[in-house]
Amino acid sequence: MSTLALCILLYLALSIGIGLYAARRVHSSTDFVLAGRSLPIYVTIATVFATWFGSEAVLGIPATFIDEGLGGVVADPFGAGLCLVFVGMFFAARLYRMQLMTIGDFYRQRYGRTVELLVSMAICISYLGWVAAQVVALGLVIDLVTGGMIGTEWGMVIGIGAVMLYTLFGGMVSVAIMDFIQMLLILCGLVAVAFIVSGQVDGGATAVIQHASDANKFDFWPELSLEAILAFIGGFITLALGSIPQQDVFQRVMSAKDEKTAVRGTVIGGSFYIIFCFIPVFITYAAIMVDPSLLAQHMVDGGDTQRILPEYILAEVPLVIQILFFGALLSAIMSTASGTLLAPSAIIAENILKDPLNLSDRGLLLTLRLCVFAFGLIVLAYGYLSSTAGLTIFEMVENAYLVTLCGAFVPLVFGVYWSRATNQGALLSIILGVTSWASFEAINLGLTAKELPLLIVPPQLIGLIMAIIGMIIGSLLSNRTQRVTA
Repeated sequence: MSTLALCILLYLALSIGIGLYAARRVHSSTDFVLAGRSLPIYVTIATVFATWFGSEAVLGIPATFIDEGLGGVVADPFGAGLCLVFVGMFFAARLYRMQLMTIGDFYRQRYGRTVELLVSMAICISYLGWVAAQVVALGLVIDLVTGGMIGTEWGMVIGIGAVMLYTLFGGMVSVAIMDFIQMLLILCGLVAVAFIVSGQVDGGATAVIQHASDANKFDFWPELSLEAILAFIGGFITLALGSIPQQDVFQRVMSAKDEKTAVRGTVIGGSFYIIFCFIPVFITYAAIMVDPSLLAQHMVDGGDTQRILPEYILAEVPLVIQILFFGALLSAIMSTASGTLLAPSAIIAENILKDPLNLSDRGLLLTLRLCVFAFGLIVLAYGYLSSTAGLTIFEMVENAYLVTLCGAFVPLVFGVYWSRATNQGALLSIILGVTSWASFEAINLGLTAKELPLLIVPPQLIGLIMAIIGMIIGSLLSNRTQRVTA
């Protein structure tokens, strides 16, 4: 086995060891889910940054940029990063004061048990695509660095196994410590690779940027047609709004040591994410300038532009830089995978199982760990099926938040900012939002199968509008009924 492969496997083992060591600080469910609400500002920034900076940031976004230009990545990093900024500006302080354990607790306190269950299930479903993308990426990386000795499927098993182990025992404590370490590795590794790669291009970084500009890769705004504008808006709001009511984002807010840290850490982490995502984009674009055959090879049918960057690194840079790059890539994937594996497990245990099973804090802690294990196995299976079906990492991530955009975002916003929002309004919002989105999504699939033009309005935009209508009508009607009864 190569030196690179041995270093990567050693890093996996070291991650497990650090996670298990951190697990000694876990004594309660609050420690496990929220790290005892003790994270300082620099760790909060790291965990917020690590929330999104995963496989899609290093592999998916650059590939999409090459295919579609800047306008193609409006959902991520722009939508995803601004989501974190929006959370910090408009939600972090208010939610932190409520001293909740999960985002599902907000829906229970504000709307009742039925809404809590519906939203919790929607949130858990949304994580399947997100975590599955990280699992697939782990398998891809391990396959590449071992030269095919460990295939993608077994790489997925090894990767998710390592993440599950330290998350299973240490919870948010392990996740926070590993996020901070992994962020440092990401920064050092990718900056070093960017420096090396730019040196291989005549004219350096300026030439890379000029080449991308000449190729119209910096065209951001859509063409002036209704269909293009609506598609652009739909892509942006999917992550910018749909990922706001998510447990992994909420967990970072509530794990901070105080309200000010929660707000500042989230805004800084989100802003930093948007900026730093363009380093992998720069590296990948420079790579295809140095070796144009990589682009020609992966732009044809059956090619995969997500493999351009790792294949270039393996072929064109020294071993030390390879270790730095794949260490950074693995860190990015594992930091996102651990957080997004813990988040739905916390929702399942706290908001779905706790009351029916009448769990004590000790029982809840055990259930949390069992949920991490069970959800990890489910995600592994889903990731395998998704990769077999040909979905890219970027597509898995972008599709993950459609259900929460249409089913959870509106009740959260109106619950925080509209005092007249009611249980009936939230229920009608969820029902109308999810069913209208799912119905029009199905219609689109049917039209695609018949080779007919798709609907102009994106299904998620229809779902969001219907969710707003449902919330307003349901709340106003229930308020009116209460006044008449009184």
